Amino acid sequence: MARASLPTVSSGENGLNRYLAEIRRFPMLEPQEEYMLAKRFLEHEDRTAAHKLVTSHLRLVAKIAMGYRGYGLPIGEVISEGNVGLMQAVKKFDPERGFRLATYAMWWIKASIQEYILRSWSLVKMGTTANQKRLFFNLRKVKSRIQALEDGDLKPDQVAEIATKLNVSEAEVISMNRRLSGDASLNAPIKASEGESGQWQDWLVDDSDSQEDMLIEQDEMETRRSMLTQALGVLNERERRIFEARRLRDDPITLEDLSSEFDISRERVRQIEVRAFEKVQDAVQKAALARREALVPVS
Repeated sequence: MARASLPTVSSGENGLNRYLAEIRRFPMLEPQEEYMLAKRFLEHEDRTAAHKLVTSHLRLVAKIAMGYRGYGLPIGEVISEGNVGLMQAVKKFDPERGFRLATYAMWWIKASIQEYILRSWSLVKMGTTANQKRLFFNLRKVKSRIQALEDGDLKPDQVAEIATKLNVSEAEVISMNRRLSGDASLNAPIKASEGESGQWQDWLVDDSDSQEDMLIEQDEMETRRSMLTQALGVLNERERRIFEARRLRDDPITLEDLSSEFDISRERVRQIEVRAFEKVQDAVQKAALARREALVPVS
């Protein structure tokens, strides 16, 4: 599963086109095939199984990497870093948890790419806080949502709105927007394979999930949500309150506030939280295993 065993992106537009054509030749995996390969690697460190898991998800890496083209870095290096994240995901993936590798790997791929971008940009006072990282990677998205599409400086009301949405100062928004103002456009032309032409954004559209894939993903999300809801039933009232307050909220309640609410020590709250998490995790894993066994045909 070494990097050298994977296809590499040569420099230039033609090199990228060749790479995209090459990785499309690797077959996608059916759920049961993916599960068996992951089990083989997890239990026996079967490198052939790991290689199949990695190569079948190279298109996912390329799709994610295309979304980071605007930072002015060689796309081949961005893809390469994403592949590193994918390999890390394969090493840590547990197929018994009940979700697909792509769902799990997505976060490892993005994290690897973002770390590479942060190292490469070396912006002054950039990346030192979670809020500044959020600004760096989400400025374009927020600008698009508020229709701030013009080049150059933002309008004062746009600056204020972005600063509020991303929880940073207006000065940071202005500075970051100017730093990123020279980024390449997704509308830049590209010559695709087999003589076709188009724009960079066309690759993102072409690689988007089909309606069938979206329905499958939605079904998986609903299944996981259902399993979590059922798993919460193993908790008593206090455990559930602490678990939901600490693990399921976007803004977790502090140990101190919960200790006051239940008139117990902060350490006791922490112990209850850990125990509740273990009980829910165990319940979810058992439910996932039962669901998987129900899906396996009887020979």
